[in-house]
Amino acid sequence: MIPADEQLIDVHAHFVTPSYVQAATAAGHTHPDGMPGYPQWSATEHLDLMDRTGIRTSLLSISSPGTHFGDDQAARALSREVNEYAADVVREHPRRFGHFASLPLADVDASLDEIAYALDVLDSDGVTIESNAHGAYLGDARFEPLWQELNRRRAVVFVHPTSPRCHEAVSVNRPRPMLEFIFDSTRTVSDLVFNGVLTRHPDIQWVFTHGGGTLPLLADRMELFRAAFHDSAPDTPTVPEQLRALWFDMAGTPFPHQVPALSAAFGTDRLLYGSDYCWTPAEAAAAQIASVDAAAQPGGETWRALTTRNAAALLTRLSI
Repeated sequence: MIPADEQLIDVHAHFVTPSYVQAATAAGHTHPDGMPGYPQWSATEHLDLMDRTGIRTSLLSISSPGTHFGDDQAARALSREVNEYAADVVREHPRRFGHFASLPLADVDASLDEIAYALDVLDSDGVTIESNAHGAYLGDARFEPLWQELNRRRAVVFVHPTSPRCHEAVSVNRPRPMLEFIFDSTRTVSDLVFNGVLTRHPDIQWVFTHGGGTLPLLADRMELFRAAFHDSAPDTPTVPEQLRALWFDMAGTPFPHQVPALSAAFGTDRLLYGSDYCWTPAEAAAAQIASVDAAAQPGGETWRALTTRNAAALLTRLSI
C-alpha cells in the first residue's frame, strides 16, 4: 500500500466526450495536432489506471485543440458543456478527480463569463487555456482583462500547448506534440515575460507542462536579450527569477534528462506530477510512473512525496 503522502496528484490528465469529439471533428480537427485521432475516456478506466499506479487524484482538463474552433457562440456552448460534464464527474468521485475548466479563447468576454461560472458555480480547481489562441500568444494585450480577473482570484491557470499557426511550415508532417508543443509553451512563456504579464499579475498560479519545455535551456539567453534590448531596469526581476515563480509538471519523458534539467534551472519546490492520460495511453502512463519511481530520488524523500506536497500547496482543496 502506497503511503498517503506518496499517492500522486496528477495535474495533467485529460478527458474527452463523444460530443466534444464530434464538435472538433466537424470543425475540421479530424487529425488533432497531427495525431491519428482522438482517444476514448471513461471515469472507470481512468480510476483503474489511478488505482494500479498510486494516483490519488487526477485534475481533468480538455487538451488541445481546446474548445474554440472559430465560432464564438459554438465555443461558448462547448466550453460550458464540457465544464459541466467534468463537474459532474468530480461530484460523483470526490477527491479522486478535480477539474480545470476550459475557456473559449480568443473570446475574452465569454472567457470572463466562463471563469465566473466555473469557479463560483461549478467549484472548478482552476482554468485551462492553450499556449496560443488562433495564433495570439498569451502576452497579447487583448487578454489583459482576463489576467486582471484571474490575478484578483489568485486562480490556477493550466496552460496546455497547442499547434502554432505556422505548423504547416515547420512540423514537416510529424505529430505536433513531439516538438511543436514544447516550443509553443516556451514561446508563450517568453511572450508573458516580455510583455510584463508575469510581473503585473504575480498572483496568478501558472502551470506549464512537460518540464518547462526548452525553458531550462533558454532562460539565460532570454535574460541576456531582456537586459540588453528590452528592460534593463534594476528592479525588474530577471527572466530566471520570473520563471522560478511558475509551476511545471513532469508529463512526457521526465527521466533521465527532463526533470534534472528543470531542477537545476528552477528548483523543485514548484514541480508537479503529470501523466497526460488519456492522450497518453494507460500502459504508457504506467510505464512513465514506473520510470519516476525507478529514477534517482531527491535527497531524503521521493519524487512522489515531493510532487504531491507541491500539488497540495497549489491546490489546497486536495491537501491530505
